[in-house]
Amino acid sequence: MCLTLTAAERHRLKKMAYGHKTGHQARQRATVVLLAARGRGNARIAAETRLHVDTVRTWRNRFAQGGLPALADRKRSGRPARFTPVQVAEAKALACQPRLRPGCRCRAGRARNWPPS
Repeated sequence: MCLTLTAAERHRLKKMAYGHKTGHQARQRATVVLLAARGRGNARIAAETRLHVDTVRTWRNRFAQGGLPALADRKRSGRPARFTPVQVAEAKALACQPRLRPGCRCRAGRARNWPPS
């Protein structure tokens, strides 16, 4: 089955496949689709890209069914996040603050009672 690409799709896929800022997975997926559009079979594409034949078949079929948006990562299952993005940012900001020396009495109120009695 040969994939048929529009000019816009071909342009976008080439940009993805040969772009220096494109992620590795996106580059592989775009390369698979471009080679499939040239009429190459799954086994040959797998050999050229060093991917498994099942991987090539998966991305080829996903593109055939959904076009360019189908090449994006799907939402992964798993446990929901325990912390909100705001809480994560607050923790990172706190961790990046300089540490106070023991015995230093800070005027901001953080270390007034140091060392503990």
